[in-house]
Amino acid sequence: MVQIVIWVSIIHGFFPKLYHIAPLEKLMTGSAGFSAEVSDLITRSAGVGEIIFGVCLFVFYKNKYLVILNILALIGLLLAVVVMQPQLLIEAFNPVTTNLPLIGLSVIWLKEIKQLNNRYL
Repeated sequence: MVQIVIWVSIIHGFFPKLYHIAPLEKLMTGSAGFSAEVSDLITRSAGVGEIIFGVCLFVFYKNKYLVILNILALIGLLLAVVVMQPQLLIEAFNPVTTNLPLIGLSVIWLKEIKQLNNRYL
């Protein structure tokens, strides 16, 4: 379960943002009023950030604050889509079908960290 959340962060950072910028990624940053060049830079920077965050989750997988930050970031990204491009919520592989399961898995992960910490107290 932990590995799924970590790999999704890394894969979603690499493929649709660095390897080839997905049209929906361009749509999101473009809808904020940025030029094509700035949108590409923002998207690629977000991809690098997601990969770094995924690596941090891998290295510090027992850190509850990092998992909480992951949950908050996923909620924030979902809300950004609701505000900026609500029509994307009904597309295939939309933020609802990706973020909500990851939020759920992260909540389970957080409970596992808590149980692990309670065992060693």
